[in-house]
Amino acid sequence: MPVKEQIAVTGLGMVTPAGSCVDATWRRVCEGGSTAAASHPALAGLPVDFCASVGEFDSSVVGRRNLYRLDRFVQLVLVAAHEAVADAGLFAADWDSPRVGVVIGCGMGGVATWEKQHGRLLGHGPEGVSPLLIPMMTPNSAAGEIALALGARGPGMVVCTACASGATAIATARDLLASGQCDIVIAGGTEAVNTPLTVTAFANLGTLSQRCEDPTAASRPFDAERDGFVMAEGAAVLVLERAEHARARGHRPRALLAGCGSASEAHHPTAPHPEGLGASQALRAALRDADLAAGDIDHVNAHGTSTVLNDQVEARVISQALSHGPLVTSTKGVLGHLLGAAGTVEAALTVLAIQQGTVPPTANLQDTAPGIDLNLVTKTASRQPVRAALSNSFGFGGHNVVLAFCAA
Repeated sequence: MPVKEQIAVTGLGMVTPAGSCVDATWRRVCEGGSTAAASHPALAGLPVDFCASVGEFDSSVVGRRNLYRLDRFVQLVLVAAHEAVADAGLFAADWDSPRVGVVIGCGMGGVATWEKQHGRLLGHGPEGVSPLLIPMMTPNSAAGEIALALGARGPGMVVCTACASGATAIATARDLLASGQCDIVIAGGTEAVNTPLTVTAFANLGTLSQRCEDPTAASRPFDAERDGFVMAEGAAVLVLERAEHARARGHRPRALLAGCGSASEAHHPTAPHPEGLGASQALRAALRDADLAAGDIDHVNAHGTSTVLNDQVEARVISQALSHGPLVTSTKGVLGHLLGAAGTVEAALTVLAIQQGTVPPTANLQDTAPGIDLNLVTKTASRQPVRAALSNSFGFGGHNVVLAFCAA
């Protein structure tokens, strides 16, 4: 089967700090209001004591027993997967389960469970440690539990490329469809690490904003006063199918996944290459894979972390590769940084931008930093047709993934 066969996005599901479903998240992102909240109880007394957290969500699809058996990162992606499958008009009882795959991106796994159980080991000895610790904390449990809940018996895996993990999952899912191994792939990303140890580690690394006195203004991508990102949690899932498979069952896609580009910088464990070599290579590879010219791109959902180095380098890459000035936004201004889930959440928002003809604003962007020459959407959402768009995801270790979407 030719690799260029069209891949359709037929379903979306999201659980984010902006809302417990796709519609709620999209509405809040378009409004441009930050979701960061002060004085998170678990972070009390730490140098950075705020983050962006998921509020109440429909735990009925998880199951009461599973709320105790599963780490939060798995709970969140289960909810997103159920929404995405329903949005795609699919029913697990009807599909050919060996032809349904699950690929999830996750950067860290069950850190909250790990921290809690380590405390029990120190406080109560070996007998205090739960026998469920290992299946609760291992990242692969996200894909395993989705497969179990939905009866998906095709290839299943969790991929980790740090903050590009969610985008890598989508690219991997595309390959499973293009190779003919699957007819449907549930592709997503999830992360839930708003925990004392993780937040402290990122703070000590110097990547987090220190604006404890004003958390809602902390995440400010591309702004002259940016000082780091805001930790966040959440999950998103895209249902991907070959377009012919979606047409055969009478389902209209939300958008098409036109191309994927990946590259490793081989430069530094945490810092981007100063010239953005890997990011540029991934972006240009995505354009080639999608058979798109630079001028075809109307919108870029930037990685835009609100860190000094990332924003400067990414802006250079975008302005050099896409000199015609497409609309650029970073939704991390609203949502914070969802780490391993960020790439999937932002891919879903890119699909919605195409479908709705609306590009959300970059929250908290008051004064664009010197040297950043981008057509940034600020203050309010911009309504205009979006024929094709890119979603950028970059991770520690030099992992760079760019996804290209176009209108169905």
